[in-house]
Amino acid sequence: MHGGQTRNLVLATIAFTVTFWAWNLIAPLSGTYSELLRLSPTQTSMLVAIPVLVGSLGRIPVGVLTDRLGGRLMFAVICFVTIVPVLFVGWSDTYGALLFWGFLLGVGGTSFAVGIPFVNAWYEPARRGFATGVFGAGMGGTALSAFFTPRLVETLGRGPTHLLMAALLAVMGVVMLLAGRNSPTWTPSAEPALPRMRDAMRVTATWQCAFLYAVAFGGFVAFSTYLPTLLRNVYHLSQTEAGLRAAGFSLAAVIARPLGGTLSDRVGPVRVLVASLAGTLVLAVVLALKPPLEVPAGAAFVAMAFFLGLGAGGVFALVARLVEASRVGTVTGLVGAAGGLGGYFPPLVMGAVYTVTGAYTIGFLLLALTALAALLYTLKAFRPGKGSE
Repeated sequence: MHGGQTRNLVLATIAFTVTFWAWNLIAPLSGTYSELLRLSPTQTSMLVAIPVLVGSLGRIPVGVLTDRLGGRLMFAVICFVTIVPVLFVGWSDTYGALLFWGFLLGVGGTSFAVGIPFVNAWYEPARRGFATGVFGAGMGGTALSAFFTPRLVETLGRGPTHLLMAALLAVMGVVMLLAGRNSPTWTPSAEPALPRMRDAMRVTATWQCAFLYAVAFGGFVAFSTYLPTLLRNVYHLSQTEAGLRAAGFSLAAVIARPLGGTLSDRVGPVRVLVASLAGTLVLAVVLALKPPLEVPAGAAFVAMAFFLGLGAGGVFALVARLVEASRVGTVTGLVGAAGGLGGYFPPLVMGAVYTVTGAYTIGFLLLALTALAALLYTLKAFRPGKGSE
């Protein structure tokens, strides 16, 4: 279609990966912070979840700004702005300071609302599921963080590790400015922000996709951030061992997301979502029984990540089919915010459940019920012939 498609998709995916790594800097070190500051399970959950809040809600204005300013500039801005909280998280030694800078660290998570409209504009409708799926694989930044952050901290120390991340963000921002390009088909939106958001919220597909993304991507975010804590509490793993398994979880979702987008182009996003939600439902019930590590628990977590990744890829293939191109940025912001918020509350619920019961059974059963509700809704709302197949 256009020269530069592949280059800009690759650049966007790398930028998304780097900013998502930065967004997830606190979770892999939750054990260190818990011991250093003597935190309760609820306090640890709050610390892990707080970056998710801004990374979610911030997607709404960022999506609107992307429609107006373009993805190339917005990617660079987010890289540069995220440097500040990354540095201060690395230098903070009190719970209050970590909460404050962790809150601002959420800016890194807003990059998702930049990339979806950016890559959407580069690809024709029949290949947008593939394009958004490949871009979405950048959520593997959480896997890189889970695997490398604890090891880098052990080797270099916390401050130098965060300094290294800040340098990576600076380089990525400059590369995006110099090498990135907006699609020739993209035109800046001149409409005021509030009417655009109001119009997007009147579109039924916005709410439908927001709900489904809150379950699929929210489930992924919740597990990728809280899994190290959960594995330490239930299976008494070391921080590095828990991080390795959390990285495996994220990696499975990263592989599945482009597959979900590509399958959606071929068989329709609704079928992909039905398979995703059914798989999530079954595996949540399995995990509620607290199976032994590694099999079946480890296998169940990886399979869960795979099904959640498929669903996340399916949702944005559905957005590409149901929403006109000029509104994709604004709708993506709203849907992305719902996905992030879907990942904000489960760690808090899991922490509270563990504090009260000493187990995570109720938390997993709540996930199973949520997946069931989403599955029934998908089957009802997108019956054959409604145009989304």
